[in-house]
Amino acid sequence: MSKSFARLTDDKPILSTVVIGRNEGERLVRCLQSVIAMEQPPGGSVEIIYVDSASTDDSVARARQLGANVIQVNPKRPCASVGRNAGWRASRADNVLFLDGDTILAPDFVVTAWPQFDDPSIAVVFGNRREIKIRDSIYNRVLDLDWIAPPGGIQFCGGDALIRRAVLDRVNGYDESLIAGEDAELCYRIRALGCKIVHISRHMTGHDLAIHRFSQYWRRSLRTGYAYAEISQKFRHSSTPVWSREAHRNLFHGALMVAIVVGFPILSLVIHSVIPIVAAIAITAALAIRTAIRSRWKCAGLGTRLAYGLHSHLGQIPIWFGQLKYQLNRWNGRTAKLIEYK
Repeated sequence: MSKSFARLTDDKPILSTVVIGRNEGERLVRCLQSVIAMEQPPGGSVEIIYVDSASTDDSVARARQLGANVIQVNPKRPCASVGRNAGWRASRADNVLFLDGDTILAPDFVVTAWPQFDDPSIAVVFGNRREIKIRDSIYNRVLDLDWIAPPGGIQFCGGDALIRRAVLDRVNGYDESLIAGEDAELCYRIRALGCKIVHISRHMTGHDLAIHRFSQYWRRSLRTGYAYAEISQKFRHSSTPVWSREAHRNLFHGALMVAIVVGFPILSLVIHSVIPIVAAIAITAALAIRTAIRSRWKCAGLGTRLAYGLHSHLGQIPIWFGQLKYQLNRWNGRTAKLIEYK
């Protein structure tokens, strides 16, 4: 299939691809090359826009060498929303494909997803994101399962998504006050218009999570908790609250896991008995096994699913601390900085 990529002087493209990044280096090159190599929808050219958030490496130069239209942003508080808004507002096509700079686009995703827009009620289409380096660390292998979602109508999409530009105009894009969870918040406002968000069971992107240390895992989970608290607070008085159930569930679940992991060993020291420690191990193992059994549909090996079970419960602790961090910032009137884990 012949490929055509739009320049600023060309006619209106059929698709605008917006890639955001910050110090992605070689990952950005892989991402842009995958966009260039994709199967294009019929009827026009593809516009490639790269939005750089104050990178200190050579990302901008690399993007220009690959023919992308480069936009540089330098906000006081970098976040994904700023980059995505700058990208889609500069785009010219009716449909916008959003990608993170650390992803690799599947060559056939766009042409496979394109017919979904024959239904005018569908505003967002996205597919499966999977980790490309699951053997590099246990964190990559386990967190890969978090990306797997059932096909069909769904409430929220991730950062990789194909969205109608007209809908982005109607909701005025992403909320730039959020440091995380901006995709879920956008989807809430899109669904409020009566539009649909559809997940198709097709590979969309490969992702390079690049988590090799516990400190990275902790900060990523901390950011999730912060997003739960911030977004649930924002929509607490709406008729359909966003992430309110998840936030309340984590407050209980996270506190319970803190009690098990920290409280039970302290109790063992106080009463000079190993029984509380044995109980803590038994409870955590039972929870992990139950989750491993329930996640069979994700089609992973038993060992990975057991580790995923531990992640599903022990990971509630840093998420819980992320919620506490948001509440402390709110009470003290502080503005949070971007929580980065790479």
